[in-house]
Amino acid sequence: MRGDARTELTPVPVRALAQAGAEILGHRGFAVGRDTRASGRELADAVHAGVAAAGGDSADLGVVPTPAVARWCADHQVAGAMISASHNPWYDNGIKFFAPGGSKLGDRVQDEIQARFDALRGTEIEAIPTVVDAHDIAAESHVDSVVASLEGRSLAGLVVVADAANGAAYDVAHRALTRLGADVTMLHAAPDGTNINDGCGSTHPESLQAAVVERGADLGVAFDGDADRLLAVDADGRLIDGDQIIAMCALDAKARGCLAGDAVVVTVMTNLGFRRAMDDAGIHIVDTKVGDRHVLEALDAGGYSLGGEQSGHVIFRELASTGDGLLTAVQLLDIVARRGRSLGALADAAMTRLPQVLQNVRVAQRPADVDGPLAPFIDASLARMAGRGRVLIRPSGTEPLIRVMVEAETDAEARMEADGLVAAVESLFG
Repeated sequence: MRGDARTELTPVPVRALAQAGAEILGHRGFAVGRDTRASGRELADAVHAGVAAAGGDSADLGVVPTPAVARWCADHQVAGAMISASHNPWYDNGIKFFAPGGSKLGDRVQDEIQARFDALRGTEIEAIPTVVDAHDIAAESHVDSVVASLEGRSLAGLVVVADAANGAAYDVAHRALTRLGADVTMLHAAPDGTNINDGCGSTHPESLQAAVVERGADLGVAFDGDADRLLAVDADGRLIDGDQIIAMCALDAKARGCLAGDAVVVTVMTNLGFRRAMDDAGIHIVDTKVGDRHVLEALDAGGYSLGGEQSGHVIFRELASTGDGLLTAVQLLDIVARRGRSLGALADAAMTRLPQVLQNVRVAQRPADVDGPLAPFIDASLARMAGRGRVLIRPSGTEPLIRVMVEAETDAEARMEADGLVAAVESLFG
């Protein structure tokens, strides 16, 4: 559930949603975390009230990254919720639930919560919450787990700029990286409730790119508002996306003999250059739908250890149950430190990213069948690219949009093919 906290995501519906979630998932010790948005405290109180109405008690984790909530749910075998709108502006907010064990919810459980929420809408909630303040323990546990993931190795000698997006990583990122010995400069680490993601973080990395070059740092890392994703910047200020990060991690894990099944789980949006690189390295690719919960499901189904998305959600399954920006940063820095090569050199060696063009086409309504009517146009595009490119067209799951993605050897070719396919979509469904 996500919306404008000033008009849509207000305490009344949040209380009902929390009650529904607690009744379905479990109401004893329900964990509640939040990012730095101005509305977070009020909505957290609403969640605590909803848990109380379900007959439960709750732990208030305060401002912590989303993966810290997931870790708490795993360690304590309780359900929980993170109050965040991720990379959205400060006035938006949202609620993400975690099942006991720290995993995101499948469709069936989400439907159950939705049905119970619909039944509770408009009801009065009078319960008085029983809440335990667990912020310090949750934050320290998260830092401890990230530090422990390096098994005693150090990041000493690395000069790093970290952009916290004025979000949930503003404190824990500095604590973890300095404990590991890195020389860290924090950027955008002074949240005021309204500056989260404001011209900063993984969605706006420009200031980080400039800061890395200006300071002469080895690299930079950029989190989003709830710190469950990561993008990086090399010493020249060049952006390193999630595909490149996953490629470096997969190749390193395979070289060390710890890439389960010699496979990596990614989404259909993953760049063709990544696919070619993994094929060359003998690493099997498992494709999923877009969304980190689908990545997690595939990881668990196949017993794999690494997966993620181009957006920077990376899941190290043996270490976490969800995407973790701080854990990803530490794992990436560890590769740089152990290999003794720059991030830019490692990224270039890992894969060559093909130009990718993504366009959203607004339609009157989402069509039941996209592939059938567009098949002749897609086939013609693929024939022109003669095996040197890729086309993906899919309807949005939430909006009347059809997303057109084309990858090709050159940006000009990708744009030309994308423009042609957009015109076809508009003529058929506009």
